[in-house]
Amino acid sequence: MAKVRIELNSEGVRELLKSSEIMGICKQHAEQIAGRCGGGYEVTTYTGQNRVNASVHAATDEAYRDNLKNNTLLKAVY
Repeated sequence: MAKVRIELNSEGVRELLKSSEIMGICKQHAEQIAGRCGGGYEVTTYTGQNRVNASVHAATDEAYRDNLKNNTLLKAVY
């Protein structure tokens, strides 16, 4: 069996990880998680130094307490 060697184009991968298309995919996944949590959770996205990021956090005091008591965010990921 022949060995295959793959060499990635670092600049191209970096560009892809920072693209608006990948941001849209990350935001979509984060919104699905926020939807499973119920009301009071907010999605934020931003482009970091190496890649785009999306996060879900409790935006209200009620959601914050709910997450502390029930691990709502952690359960919503699975």
